[in-house]
Amino acid sequence: MLTAISFYLLAAVAIGAAFLVVASRNPVHSVMYLILTFFSAAGLFILMGAEFLALLIIMVYVGAVAVLFLFVVMMLDVDFVEMKQGFLQYMPYGIAVALVLFVEMILVGAAYYSGTTTTVVERDPNVSNLEAFGEVLYTEYAGMFEAAGLILLVALIGAVVLTLRERGGVRKQDIVEQNARTRATGVEHVDIEPGQGIG
Repeated sequence: MLTAISFYLLAAVAIGAAFLVVASRNPVHSVMYLILTFFSAAGLFILMGAEFLALLIIMVYVGAVAVLFLFVVMMLDVDFVEMKQGFLQYMPYGIAVALVLFVEMILVGAAYYSGTTTTVVERDPNVSNLEAFGEVLYTEYAGMFEAAGLILLVALIGAVVLTLRERGGVRKQDIVEQNARTRATGVEHVDIEPGQGIG
């Protein structure tokens, strides 16, 4: 019963938060909803007995949210002065998200330690959870795993292309021209009259 309640609560919060990540106009709100989505997904993995994947989501993805936020700020040119003026208005919002995360952690911990969770991988008792997941992930789902990596690579290249801007008036280094320079082309002898500058 406790596992079912935890599952439905985590699933509902994950779906709702994922929708609000896209629907929210404020990038700060989107990042907070994204953190909530990742925590809810991690709780679902724990309920399925995939503790490694849950820790992977929290350590890698939640840790990378700060980098994602910086990237969004660089792309959207957010006005920091305006954001700092309304800093206190985010306090109740942040407290609400923190309370939801706290309730989720309590439910997941209670369901996990009550022994009612099941594992998504049937394994030998002598084989650890991580070894069983690695064996299934790199055999039955190897194609999907590589496709996910390819999608992330394309997303990375697309992000770099979107932020790469050609700006005029920027002095660039020309190595070929530098190596081809001689004393005659690189040095100019100027005879300056006293009291006058170079025009």
